[in-house]
This record gives sequence, C-alpha cells and structure tokens, in this order.
Amino acid sequence: MKTGLLDKVILGIDPGTNILGYGVIAVGEKGPRYLTMGTIDMRKEKDAFRKLDMIFTGTGQIMDRYHPDFVAVESPFYGKNPQVILKLGRAQGAAITAALHRGIPVEEYAPRKAKAAITGVGSASKEQVCNMLCKILRLELSPEHLDATDALAIALCHYYRLTSPLAEVRSSSGWEKFIEDNPDRVKNDIRH
Repeated sequence: MKTGLLDKVILGIDPGTNILGYGVIAVGEKGPRYLTMGTIDMRKEKDAFRKLDMIFTGTGQIMDRYHPDFVAVESPFYGKNPQVILKLGRAQGAAITAALHRGIPVEEYAPRKAKAAITGVGSASKEQVCNMLCKILRLELSPEHLDATDALAIALCHYYRLTSPLAEVRSSSGWEKFIEDNPDRVKNDIRH
C-alpha cells in the first residue's frame, strides 16, 4: 500500500434525487475499514431545488463529521430518459459542490466500473455488490436501501484505484477530453 494513504478517509456518494446513498471507509495499515453508511431520504420533499439544498447540506454534514480526504461520486449512467440524467447530474453537482467547498478532492466513477472493482463483473446486481462488500469489509449488512451499499462500493473502488500498482494515470473524460482532442472546434469567446 502507498504510505500516503495510511489513516485516510474516503466518502463514497451514490447521488439520487429521492434517495442519496453514502458510505465512509477509513484506510489503515490493514487495508480499508468500514466506518458508516446511510441515506439521505428526500422522498417527502416535492420541490426539486429544495432537494438540491438538502443534498448540499446533508453531504456537507457527513463531510464535517468524518473529514474525508477524498470524495468518490458515482457518475450518472446513460439512460433513455434525459430528464432523469439531468436530475441525477444536478444531485451529483450539489454533492460535489459540498466537497469542493471544503477543499476535498473529488473523483467520479461509472457504476459499471465500481461494480467491476468490487465483484469483478460490471453488470453485477446491487445485491451481488452488497454480498461482496460484506465479505471484503467483514460485515453483516442488511441496509434499508441498496443506495448506501452502492456508495460504499464507490468509496472502495476509489481505494482500489489509489492503491493499485496498475492504476493508470488519470485520463481526461467528457468535455475535458473533447477540448483536448478538438482545440480547433472550441471558441475562446468567454465574456465577463
């Protein structure tokens, strides 16, 4: 294990607009250790913007309590409904903003990447991920919502990426990659 990762805390977040999952692990000499997991339940709140405030405030409170050194967030998956992706992106943004507001570095992982890191199979079910987490972290979990175990998997995925001797150099994705690959297609016409 890289010595720079000893005694570090990783917060994993599975963003959602109705239920947001979170999982926290500590990294020590003996590897990852479970600290907590849970959900922020926003199903009773009808106002979409109030939900974003609940995410920002709720994840911020978790960060203030556990003082993570890293935040790992699940990226919105591509689906058929663009409205769902938009809502998930907003939820993700509220959680990311809470971390950045506290100076905590953030990494993003696709759901399939986290599932593959935990189970070896990117198409694993939520139940399979939960069962493997129980074995890896030596826990008995019966969470109310599997969003919490998904968040724990995101945190563990980040730990594996940081400690893997085969970890690739972080590559750009999304807009950063597009801009890098297509400088002639980007206009520098930003007005203040």
